[in-house]
Amino acid sequence: MSEVASDVQICPECSGRGWVVADDGGAGTARLCTCRESSRVPRLLARAVLPERYGRKHFGNFNTDHGEPAEREQRFEAKRVCENYVDGFLGDPGRSLVLVGEAGVGKTHLAVAVLGELIRRYRVNGRFVDFTELIYRIQSTFDPSSRESKHQVLGPVADAEVLVLDELGAQKPTEWVREILYLVINTRYTRRLPTIFTTNFALDPRQDGGSVTDRGPIALEERIGAPLVSRLHEMAFILRLRAHDFRRDSPGRARAPSC
Repeated sequence: MSEVASDVQICPECSGRGWVVADDGGAGTARLCTCRESSRVPRLLARAVLPERYGRKHFGNFNTDHGEPAEREQRFEAKRVCENYVDGFLGDPGRSLVLVGEAGVGKTHLAVAVLGELIRRYRVNGRFVDFTELIYRIQSTFDPSSRESKHQVLGPVADAEVLVLDELGAQKPTEWVREILYLVINTRYTRRLPTIFTTNFALDPRQDGGSVTDRGPIALEERIGAPLVSRLHEMAFILRLRAHDFRRDSPGRARAPSC
């Protein structure tokens, strides 16, 4: 499954990957390919389809001063981990990230910051996808009047050099939804394509934060199945964010109009 824009030429030196592994006696040192000229950045950012609310999110405006000292330290550490992921990307380009935590702790902000910085620094072809929206788009292809096919919707998601898959597990876990998830995640797993996941559900209910019922934290395994959770543990670093919902106390929250 591939999406190649008509105005994008495949570089013969790097075959479109954006970096070249030098023949240095086995160490496999990677260097940025000359094809990744800076003029491509605005076009690549546009093609990443970042949601409007998050389009200007980056590491510089990620709030690490909110909450109690322990929360501030934890948010600072989460930002540092994500920055280190970007710094070391060329050394381990197949490595993924899973950001786990309750709503409002900054998971999507950090995921978008990572994707944006990878695009600006390494000129990767990235893609942002909200999983629920993805499911709805696929369902719309069943309409005979649809201009898109299932292949056209899933191809760019499965093939993106770097993918942000937001709100993993949010959609009701029907067998059909699990099949779509398996197709996307297993394709990226087998091809070692880096993916930044965010989820409100615990990979390990004994350790993670996330959505909670009176039975305790909801396990991601209940939403997407054990085989995919196993793959996530192998392919990704698990970053747990434990903090309060900063949106509730944010100075920018909506207020009642004055009379």
